[in-house]
Amino acid sequence: MTSPTKAEGSGSAVALDPELDATSEVAEGPKKLEGRSPGQLMWQRFKRDRTGMICAGVVIFYFVIALCAPLLTMISGTDPYTLYGQDPTYADKPILDDFGLPLGYFGGMSADHWFGVEPQYGRDLFAMLVYGMRTSLFMALGVSILLTVTGVIIGLVGGYFGGRTDYWLGRVTDFFLSFPSQLFFIAFMPVVTSFFVDPQEETPTYFRALAILIVLWVLGWMGMARLVRSVALALREREFIEAAKVSGASPGRIIRKEVLPNIVTPVLVQFTYQLPSTILTIAFLSFAGVGFVEPTPDWGRLFAAGAQYTQQDAAFIFFPGVALVIFVLCFNLLGDSVRDAFDPKSGR
Repeated sequence: MTSPTKAEGSGSAVALDPELDATSEVAEGPKKLEGRSPGQLMWQRFKRDRTGMICAGVVIFYFVIALCAPLLTMISGTDPYTLYGQDPTYADKPILDDFGLPLGYFGGMSADHWFGVEPQYGRDLFAMLVYGMRTSLFMALGVSILLTVTGVIIGLVGGYFGGRTDYWLGRVTDFFLSFPSQLFFIAFMPVVTSFFVDPQEETPTYFRALAILIVLWVLGWMGMARLVRSVALALREREFIEAAKVSGASPGRIIRKEVLPNIVTPVLVQFTYQLPSTILTIAFLSFAGVGFVEPTPDWGRLFAAGAQYTQQDAAFIFFPGVALVIFVLCFNLLGDSVRDAFDPKSGR
């Protein structure tokens, strides 16, 4: 084997002998080329989106706050139910004046009440807000999951099988779409509660939550179903679906193995838009007086109370309003980022 030599008139070394290079390549082995799954590619694109990462962090922060609401109120030393302005136990620390308005700066903010207190009653606004976020977020999450599952099932069945099945499912979808949702929510919620609970008795909170979930579920799955149906109609004519049919695969296996993986992107993007919309709907029901009522903390009830106190104490609505605007904005921007990560050609 020859050793490397110097090139004439140059200080650089000549390449090593070809036999040596071949030997070293055999010893090290060929370099492995590792492929990346669509999920890995999506995650890499999403990580490069600074807006999406910030919004994801904000959304996660909100859910952590909702989960830790009891711990946070324990740290603050307050709870959302105690009437600090009327309870004789706290008479040595007055927080309301003779007109029932908060004492102090910006709605009664202090070391004891971080976001101030509610006029007339003196309930702690910080405790009401974190517990209200807990109620709204987890109610909306449960409703959104039900809407997604129902819409995916109905859309897949109608879009894949077509024919009479698609026709009748389409007519059922059109029937539910004909209801004016907001007005129907207001009209139907009292009917649901009064049908099962004596009007002379107070409706339990858990039953109100169940009624809200049922009403929003029954009247909210149609958008997801239509989206999934349109995607399934396009997919069933593709070559890989035809190949699966020719190979003898059952419809269930084709839907599970071939169609479902290809509708993940639109379903996930639609879910990120559905959840903040559901939160606003639940808040609207409480604001209109047919959702959660006293003393259950809820975002919508805070806005309803704030509408009464606007002239006397405009600061009461500040923190709930800012918290809701930030959450809805970040979740919508997160949906845009998820869509762009799955489909780079749809860039904003």
